[in-house]
Amino acid sequence: MIEIRFHGRGGQGTVVASKILADALAKEGNYVQAYPEFGVERRGAPVFAFIRIDNKPIYDKSKIYNPDHVVVVDSTLVEAIDVTEGLKEGGCIIINSNNPPEHFRLPSKFKVFTVDATEIAVKHRLGTLAAPIVNTAITGAVIKILNLTRLESLVEAIREGISIKPEDNVKAAIEAYERA
Repeated sequence: MIEIRFHGRGGQGTVVASKILADALAKEGNYVQAYPEFGVERRGAPVFAFIRIDNKPIYDKSKIYNPDHVVVVDSTLVEAIDVTEGLKEGGCIIINSNNPPEHFRLPSKFKVFTVDATEIAVKHRLGTLAAPIVNTAITGAVIKILNLTRLESLVEAIREGISIKPEDNVKAAIEAYERA
């Protein structure tokens, strides 16, 4: 089983990113769970989303405490909270940032990757300049870095699951995949 924890802020598309990724994985016969953890937070407040992936039915419905990998949708969270909490040694941390991985000074027992999903989202007019929606761009990078699923499955999941600007979202995911 692979477990991934997403860290983001309300309004960035963190929860939708985990759902789109789960839909893409399910298209290839995987069993998946995707669910958020948040309360009455407002736009901009930290949110978490979780995804489990396996080749057999998943019965564990608990929060993910020891993820294999972490995706950080808002790089300011790296300084604000411990995004490595419970992360398994050797796990990947994928950060939406225009900074190189070494900028974040995270423990060397983790593999750190960065992709500028914000720039990609702005380029494809997803959200606004002040509040870009980076969810599809980050999923493109995630599937490439973690080798989770085929790009074609992600593209299909985006077209089925994103009703606003689906083709621009597909272009963002493909660009992030190619850059990762």
